[in-house]
Amino acid sequence: QVDPKDYTFSGLKDETVGRLPGKVAGQQFIIQDCENCSIYIFDHSATITIDDCVNCRIFLGPIKGSVFFRDCKDCKCVVACQQFRTRDCRKLEVFLCCATQPIIESSTGMKFGCFQYYYPELALQFKDAGLSIFNNTWSNIHDFTPVSGENNWGLLPENAVVQDYVPLPSCEELKAVRISTDAMRSIIPVTRGQRQKSSDESCLAVFFAGDYTTANARKLIDEMTGKGFQLVQTKEVSMKAEDAHRVFQQCASEFIPLLEKGPVVALEFNGDGAVEGCQSTINEVFSGTKVFVSESKASAPQDVDNFYNFADMQMGM
Repeated sequence: QVDPKDYTFSGLKDETVGRLPGKVAGQQFIIQDCENCSIYIFDHSATITIDDCVNCRIFLGPIKGSVFFRDCKDCKCVVACQQFRTRDCRKLEVFLCCATQPIIESSTGMKFGCFQYYYPELALQFKDAGLSIFNNTWSNIHDFTPVSGENNWGLLPENAVVQDYVPLPSCEELKAVRISTDAMRSIIPVTRGQRQKSSDESCLAVFFAGDYTTANARKLIDEMTGKGFQLVQTKEVSMKAEDAHRVFQQCASEFIPLLEKGPVVALEFNGDGAVEGCQSTINEVFSGTKVFVSESKASAPQDVDNFYNFADMQMGM
């Protein structure tokens, strides 16, 4: 028998509270009427609603469905979810991983950054919540109630440090979780999203499903960012043969047989020399693996557009 009290934080003030990995286990959770609290849900959940919270610091592990902030103000959050929504909120700063387009409504002073977090149980919690670490539209915000001449939301500074916003828990029980907020260790690859690109050269790389797809994609990200290139966006999505023709054009036939094994993982890198840098890294590091990579600086923008237009349609964006 589920006791709702185990899945609710209500009416707290000046407290640090949380749930350890394994303690929520896919249930829904409610957070309401909390003031100046630090709240940490180190587990996956079904849905979470956060109502009437003021000046709180909140970490929410992977949420299979939606997270809904209502009537909250001056909160700093780290959130991973399928759907993100706010209504009647003021001054929320959110490091976000969201599989669909985040929505704000009647909300002002909202700031967003890319989710950056690691603890050993987190990867499995993402799987349990049915979320891909590569599907993150954190910066693609839809404002339901725009006000002409005003901007209700913006992006956090690029060098924003998670711990300055949501510090690590100070209470003994929660210290047991082995957390790192180092962007290099983040379970979610840190992407530039909608920020201004530094170069007019991008490159698309696509890995096909197999035992090491995730590891290979992460390795390429590490190699490329280590060389000074920037990761703009990532996506994991299933493709059919007709999609391959649209996206991979003349080399589609080579990749179509690989699509039956499961979804592909696509990465967009940006920076002068990105195409050559990506090609040489793939040749050196992944010599036995079939990877689609843009052929030239000239064809790359079309590759990126073709793939992400297709992916957005797939995800119903």
